[in-house]
Amino acid sequence: MNIASYASVGLLIWGCSSLAQAADNCHVALRGDDNMRFDQTQLTVSSQCEAVTIELVHSGKLGANVMGHNVVVTLTGDFKDVAKAGMKAGPGNGYVPVNDGRVIGASDMIGGGQSTSLAIPGSRLQAGEDYTFFCSFPGHWTMMKGTLVVN
Repeated sequence: MNIASYASVGLLIWGCSSLAQAADNCHVALRGDDNMRFDQTQLTVSSQCEAVTIELVHSGKLGANVMGHNVVVTLTGDFKDVAKAGMKAGPGNGYVPVNDGRVIGASDMIGGGQSTSLAIPGSRLQAGEDYTFFCSFPGHWTMMKGTLVVN
């Protein structure tokens, strides 16, 4: 084998490992607590995913009626309006507006010690778009928010 062949094989292996690594980034974990905080302000997923799963664990002790948390994903430009519409939707709808096309995904509302997850079809997420994830419990969305990066 000559140097060009070694270089070609090396690039092929590097390229395949990069694709495999990107495809593996389809499941992310997020924690919320009784201090109205998520443990991360940025989540990164791959545009190659058939579905993206966001798992939410509420590490606090307070109930969902007092300190409930969920995770909602929207385009960043829609997030504040969706959060406000969620307050009007009320607790029976988990503070998420029903049949609102601006909601890309939303988990159930949970209390301390509980966990939930949501799955978003990969086709709903595009690399380069600006997405926000947030908790839609009244008032929480002002602090409990972050960026969802699709690469």
